[in-house]
Amino acid sequence: MDINLASKKALVCGSSQGIGRACAIELANLGASVTLFSRNPERLEAVKNELNCSQGQKHQVLIADFSQPEQVNKVILADVAANGGFDILINNTGGPAPGPASTTDASAFIDAFNLHLVTNHHLVQALIPAMKEKQYGRIINVISTSVKQPIPGLGVSNTIRGAVASWSKTLANELGPFGITVNNVLPGATATARLDAIIAGKAQKQNISIEQATTNEKAQIPMRRFAAPEEFAAAAAFLASPAAGYITGINLPVDGGRTSCL
Repeated sequence: MDINLASKKALVCGSSQGIGRACAIELANLGASVTLFSRNPERLEAVKNELNCSQGQKHQVLIADFSQPEQVNKVILADVAANGGFDILINNTGGPAPGPASTTDASAFIDAFNLHLVTNHHLVQALIPAMKEKQYGRIINVISTSVKQPIPGLGVSNTIRGAVASWSKTLANELGPFGITVNNVLPGATATARLDAIIAGKAQKQNISIEQATTNEKAQIPMRRFAAPEEFAAAAAFLASPAAGYITGINLPVDGGRTSCL
């Protein structure tokens, strides 16, 4: 099975921590030259220093605030003009704040739409020309299992993630003739800082300890544990590889079986 990425260039968004960092490390381990993209230069430089360079990879860092789509667009267009395109794109951005949809101000939906779909779209449009030329491209969107089964208390996220999933499926149909695949990987409960914050919020709301809230969360997962970020990264890296060339337009949950629908 060909999972060698030695000749590939990968752009990994939100790669200063958590799932994004794990994806960057895994792609570098498979031989890719990785560009880290986020708003925190110090954290990105620290991650860059962790990346495998044993196959002659050249890693770099790009800085932009993903809540500002035009800023992201300007940065990526300048980089592509200077250094050429990418073979792999990992779209990954932190999720919107929790809360019910019915009481959320409309501006929160607009902000989340810009943060996720509009920013993702700018990146895809910047990278498509080089992918088409090579007849090879892997676009992987880190979304949420909420695109299959809405998660209570995440009204804005449920809504916007669903929009990104539909956008992704549309792109998969349009770009398939050019050897470009577009897939969504759906993390379940993954041991990251965001999960810690969600559990802390539930503990406070339910007036229970964080330990009890953690136990309650794990009880809802058939595997009775949280995923390590590296487990999620392994799934994303497979979809980024030549071996996954005939897989496109799918939603792949990496959730320990928590999602109850097919």
